[in-house]
Amino acid sequence: MTFQPEADRVLPLAEGPANTLAGAWPERVYTQVLRPELHSYLAAGPARGRALLCAGGGYLQLVHDKEGVEVAHWLNSLGLDAHVLVHRLPGQPRQHGGDGAVWPFDIALQDGLRALQQLATEPALPLLLLGLSSGGHLAGTLACQGAPVQAANTRGLLIGYAPMNANHRDYKAPAGKPDYPPPEKQAFYDAWPIGLAQEPHGLPPLPVFISCALHDTAVPVEHTLNLVRGLQQTGGDVEAHIFPQAPHGYALRDQSGTHAHWPEMAERWLQRVLAREPQPAP
Repeated sequence: MTFQPEADRVLPLAEGPANTLAGAWPERVYTQVLRPELHSYLAAGPARGRALLCAGGGYLQLVHDKEGVEVAHWLNSLGLDAHVLVHRLPGQPRQHGGDGAVWPFDIALQDGLRALQQLATEPALPLLLLGLSSGGHLAGTLACQGAPVQAANTRGLLIGYAPMNANHRDYKAPAGKPDYPPPEKQAFYDAWPIGLAQEPHGLPPLPVFISCALHDTAVPVEHTLNLVRGLQQTGGDVEAHIFPQAPHGYALRDQSGTHAHWPEMAERWLQRVLAREPQPAP
């Protein structure tokens, strides 16, 4: 399938120089982000919903085409406007050749909240939060933010092969793995382990769809199992799919196993959550 790689509109969310993509379509990435932006891809007809989409890249880069643009076009085919978040990266230099100052540990969350604030200015259409890999962790963190999530009329959280909780220094899987550099990245994982009932602010109060790979060495299955267990213990709404032979980063491209069907499963799920009435704050 051929996609138009350029967004219908690009909205800066803060001051700063425009960002530059590295590489060529369809493998472009952002290796440095100097200002947060929303890249909007609009459905062909009247939209029935919206999505805030967070691409992965391990908080070291953003995999813009594979986990941003291509997923946005899939959402467009389902009748949703898709808004790809280009967020700054924790521990990354604030400017080219600068003075050594770096973005703080929660800069991606700050930029995600800016995006939610922007989307809340037009709240009539229901919103989904969606993220793949580290973008799934960010989407999950955003889902736990209370009032900003409600203000944007958010109905559900869709996650793919994401490091939700077992990168936290106290819950690591496999046990004993080293901390992630830079320190700001590890600090963000420590501050927001999503899905652990024993943590005070990490259970998404939304319906959750999650897919992952059973033998993923980059993101062990414990991340998903912890999330499912935490939501089960608290009466949460979660649909989880664990695929036996999927690679990490399968997104929409890898068609070699049963994980090729996750978009169909997700489509059925989002039909349900988009029709669901918004819930009051707990």
